[in-house]
Amino acid sequence: MNEAASVVWVISLPLLGALLATVWRQRAATIGWVSSALTAGCAVWLLWVVQHAGVQELALGGWEIGLGISLYADGLAAVMVLMSNLVVLGCSVYARHYFRAQRQHELFWPLWLLLATALNALFLAGDLFNVYVTLELLGISASALTALGAKRAALRAALRYLVVGLLGSMLYLMAITLLYAAYGTLNAVQIAEALHVNPLGWAALLLMLAGLALKMALFPLHFWLPPAHSNAPAPVSAALSALVVKAAFYLVVRLWFEVFAPLTTPLLANVLGALGAMAVLWGSWSALRAERLKLLAAYSSVAQLGYLVMFFPLLMVLEGEARQWLFGAMVLFALSHAFAKSALFLAAGILLQYAGHDRIRELSGTTQALPLTTFVIALAGIALVGLPPSGAFLGKWYLLDAAFKTGQWWWVLVLVAGSLLATAYVFRLLGHAFGHLPAVKRPVVAATQEIPALALALLATFGLGLRGNEFVVMVGADWHGGRAMNELLNVLTDALGENLPLWIVLSSFSVGLVIFFVQESSHRLRTTLNLLAAVVKLALVGVLLWGCITGRCTKCAG
Repeated sequence: MNEAASVVWVISLPLLGALLATVWRQRAATIGWVSSALTAGCAVWLLWVVQHAGVQELALGGWEIGLGISLYADGLAAVMVLMSNLVVLGCSVYARHYFRAQRQHELFWPLWLLLATALNALFLAGDLFNVYVTLELLGISASALTALGAKRAALRAALRYLVVGLLGSMLYLMAITLLYAAYGTLNAVQIAEALHVNPLGWAALLLMLAGLALKMALFPLHFWLPPAHSNAPAPVSAALSALVVKAAFYLVVRLWFEVFAPLTTPLLANVLGALGAMAVLWGSWSALRAERLKLLAAYSSVAQLGYLVMFFPLLMVLEGEARQWLFGAMVLFALSHAFAKSALFLAAGILLQYAGHDRIRELSGTTQALPLTTFVIALAGIALVGLPPSGAFLGKWYLLDAAFKTGQWWWVLVLVAGSLLATAYVFRLLGHAFGHLPAVKRPVVAATQEIPALALALLATFGLGLRGNEFVVMVGADWHGGRAMNELLNVLTDALGENLPLWIVLSSFSVGLVIFFVQESSHRLRTTLNLLAAVVKLALVGVLLWGCITGRCTKCAG
């Protein structure tokens, strides 16, 4: 089969599935998850083709590039398509038993598959006008899916989402109108070759950045995101946070580093970085104060998107291999957040179904009733905080390293503050979830709901943390994430040396002393301290095992 066909199939299959789900409503769920599975298989095929045959460029209908619809798949596009379809597949399996009302069930699948079609077409679009078309399809299907929450808050959030999305698209459309008037083409490669520094180019760049910043909810344009993500159905919330806002970020990356590269400046990059820093601090603080789990996850998305934008000012001043490493770290961070946040929203949906609410203060007994769901929340929390071995840890590690190397130490302060706040809101959530109740009835949860959430959480932590280099090699970065992890473990082993067993004992003993002096009424604090001690102990045991395996620990060697 023609290798370029893989580019077409990842768009055609979900579109065909949407049509079939509309006509054959009784089998919509089966059509939906089968289409998602086949599309995910085609995404794997596309990644293999790009890896072995290079960049794929296809002009549909036999038109010359610049006249008709052109599709373009390089390493970055192929990785984003695969990530998107893995999340869509997990959510599709989960959604089979999520909707109770038949009307919601029938409406969900055509809209869901249209959303998948729009995402794949956006990642593979080779010209700026087709990007606009896919942005419109993505925004309309996403806002319609948000409205399936059926409550007044969901309908209000969906309408606001739709209006904001249309405003962002209008700004984008104004920009491509200026570019077409100036250069007579909308092909991204041709515009990049013809573009030069002038007021028209600056106007187009600023209009596009403004429109896409609105769509990706970059601070202070994030006002629409928390209501939409927290009130939509769980599988929709997962897609909105993991994929839809990530699609806008992907376009910003493409435009910034490829199409408008001659116009980008360190000053503009620092402005974006400053907005990202404010997003990290405001989003993390709002997540810490959130009363509901889905609202916490929504504000956390604002913060995590801020981290991604903070890479820009550092990438502007780095060159060569260091720049490639940092670019790879940014992509890995985006992938890790997508998998972790989709897992967290799916777990929140299970809690909502079986507890009837997602109020954090009333989640005591969750561990007893839903142990696997709680484990998924904990794994997602590891990735959101940026603890090893998650892919987010490597992303933050290289962001920290680049900030020190370039002398931009202020980003380090934001990174540390954001990570501490993330630790606080994750442990606050887990502290309530681990609260003990005298008698808790354990509900029967469908495996098709918990297993997809668990799989996505494992991908965010162990999958990307330990094997993320395979993904990032595809985006053209000379990635040494695995080597960086080894070096870090070696440094920790050498620093702690023969006292590692003592540190492990002290991590439990010191927390035990604190708990001993805590009053009986402070059950939540005791639970949080126990969880913190467990995380520290696991990290130290991991370092000890690494030292034993590599022979760097003399206690093990003896």
